[in-house]
Amino acid sequence: MNHEDIMKSPFITVRDLSMSYSGKKVLDTLNFTIPEGEILGIIGRSGAGKSVLMHLLRGIEDPPTGGSILYHLSSCPGCGHLGPRSLSGTPCPACGQSLEPLDVDLWDPKNEPLKGRIMRLTAIMFQRTFALYGDDRVIENVMRALDDVGYPNDGAVSRAADLLDQVRLSHRMMHIARDLSGGEKQRVVLARQLAKEPCLLFADEPTGTLDPDTARIVHTTLLSSSESRNMGIVVTSHFSQVIEDMATRAMLLEEGRIEKIGSPKEVIAHFLRGMEGEEVRETTDRGEEILISRDIAKRYMSPDRGLIRAVNGVSFEVHRREIFGLIGRSGAGKTTLSRIIAGIIEPTGGEMDFRIGDEWVDMTKPGIDQRGRAKSYIGLLHQEYDLYPHRTVLDNLTDAIGLEFPKELAVRKALITLTMAGFPSETSRDVLMKYPDQLSEGERHRVALAQVLIREPSLVILDEPTGTMDPLTKRDVKHSILNARREMDQTFIIVSHDMEFVNEVCDRIAWMKGGKIVDMGTTAEVLGSMPPEDRGIQVSAGQSTPAL
Repeated sequence: MNHEDIMKSPFITVRDLSMSYSGKKVLDTLNFTIPEGEILGIIGRSGAGKSVLMHLLRGIEDPPTGGSILYHLSSCPGCGHLGPRSLSGTPCPACGQSLEPLDVDLWDPKNEPLKGRIMRLTAIMFQRTFALYGDDRVIENVMRALDDVGYPNDGAVSRAADLLDQVRLSHRMMHIARDLSGGEKQRVVLARQLAKEPCLLFADEPTGTLDPDTARIVHTTLLSSSESRNMGIVVTSHFSQVIEDMATRAMLLEEGRIEKIGSPKEVIAHFLRGMEGEEVRETTDRGEEILISRDIAKRYMSPDRGLIRAVNGVSFEVHRREIFGLIGRSGAGKTTLSRIIAGIIEPTGGEMDFRIGDEWVDMTKPGIDQRGRAKSYIGLLHQEYDLYPHRTVLDNLTDAIGLEFPKELAVRKALITLTMAGFPSETSRDVLMKYPDQLSEGERHRVALAQVLIREPSLVILDEPTGTMDPLTKRDVKHSILNARREMDQTFIIVSHDMEFVNEVCDRIAWMKGGKIVDMGTTAEVLGSMPPEDRGIQVSAGQSTPAL
């Protein structure tokens, strides 16, 4: 089907759509159409309204405060089967009667009986939310999705295997889901969504935390599924290159309004205006060693894979005031190592010493005088962070994590910490009394970072800190990290696939493969020696450009 034919069959029409929370407009009178089979890319800063719009289009959470979302469908007058409008006049696949055109306002209360059936025509991949049955095997997770849509039991195993092959996870189908890397979990989520054979897939930052190679697999799978099944996709991303490479049309949201809509290149050029001339990454003198690892190992037995060497003889050191990066593809061992450093996982071999004042504590030994003592001085923000949904930001930063301050001091400390985490000082006070669901995903991430920083740790571990952030928000986080290092002598370990961010922020990096460190040195030295397929960015004259 060519583009002109697709345009003749709209799937969704958005008319004067508005959304407000606590009197503040998050979306302001949006008007646009999504044709069948189109890949629409939505880009914008954190807080622009991307995720709110995605949820409204899908029909989840609260109804809009104004406007309508019309689904243009075909319906069977006999059995009620629903399909896209382009099938009107064709036989119903369930009973054979002729399908008739049907327009449905998704959020009109009188259409509530139809809403659930319409939602089954779509699927959604949330950012950072893996939504898997952790104790089930991978193939069982996909089979559950097939069962949800009534797929015949006698063909479910074969179909599930086909879907896992599409996302290149056939070699993991018998693994327990919780044991997968973050990138592998995201691909299982994709397989589960494709199992529903949706007319439209909503992909909210689907590859923000993935390394370039894994992201390419997800993108390729999405594009091939769209082409083979005429499946539409609405994708949000903070990486402009993702929108440019995937979308047939793009939309820029700014403060809840459509700033521009049109070709991806034109929209992205408009979005990136004013971002030129970023300052070169600053450097600083390192202090004394604060963390020393010698031959650290983590091995465990898996009934499916036998002996797993998640971390295999790793040695490195981190200095006070240093920003140290751990890089590598999904499954390289980065997250396992970061959890050993944080004291969450006990290693099976090696030594790890952490400095507290003038004393060294052995992180490999349990007890309140060893690992237990050190853990209170080490902060960890994992990529699967969470906030207390029914507490304000102020409560999340103080009472909810056990920090008991007098009210005045609590507010003062929270404001300072929010600024450190990337919020502009002039908006921090307004953020304090909001609830997490009133914030964008990027804003929630910065609150989670503030939760870590408010404890005043000696060492902060950030696991994929920029995975779902747009370039300007990412810049704010970079500034907050550098400011914390400069003003408070803060030390960071950054675990990341985002090579652009690593290149701009980290003093030194360790490149991991197969549980080992294969190269370590200054950021420029290590990135410069890496082959392009591993580096994922082009680095020259202090500049870098993001890859998929």
